[in-house]
Amino acid sequence: MKASKNKILLHLLGKPVIEYALTTFVNDADCQHIVLVVEKKEKELIEAVLAQNEFAGKVPITVVIGGKERQDSVYNGLQHLKKQTGVVLIHDGARPFLEANLIKKLYQKAQRTNATIVGVPVKDTIKKVVEGKVDQTIPREELWQIQTPQAFQISFIQEVHERARQEGFFGTDDASLVEHYGHAVEVTEGSYMNIKLTTPDDLVIGEAILKMKERGN
Repeated sequence: MKASKNKILLHLLGKPVIEYALTTFVNDADCQHIVLVVEKKEKELIEAVLAQNEFAGKVPITVVIGGKERQDSVYNGLQHLKKQTGVVLIHDGARPFLEANLIKKLYQKAQRTNATIVGVPVKDTIKKVVEGKVDQTIPREELWQIQTPQAFQISFIQEVHERARQEGFFGTDDASLVEHYGHAVEVTEGSYMNIKLTTPDDLVIGEAILKMKERGN
């Protein structure tokens, strides 16, 4: 992102990026508990964002220190759900444009299965390139761009993460851990606007999405 601070603390139309996803979850009637996993050095900054908004008054929010890798951070967060049952949605705070209807779809589907993820069909032609040369053109009909949230039965994903931790296996996302151990993962179609803010260009796109939503409202 080429920024001096974590991208979730950057502002979009006057609000920190993390505030958008938090607001969507807090306003969801089925949301009972939010575990916010953050870097140790940014804990106070995140807590300041929470204090400036009355999030905690609506849904309990637990701030947890993350780990070295993303997978470690998710593991740390799941440790704070040890006594809870039901469904957990694991989301990336750098995806601020999460919509309420997508949460609802995921939650309903996750109640019937152990693992459900969200994604969109790939639009572009995808080629495998080796040393600067095309090695293979991959049929895009079979390819999906996976996003977050990813939804799981709490006890199930805790067991999968625990096993991966003990065996030293690291996946690219939480669903890849489930796949690695031979379990099925269902896919729900999401939205092309559910982008992850990664580069400065994404901030420009993000502002355009927010302005479009404001006009729509």
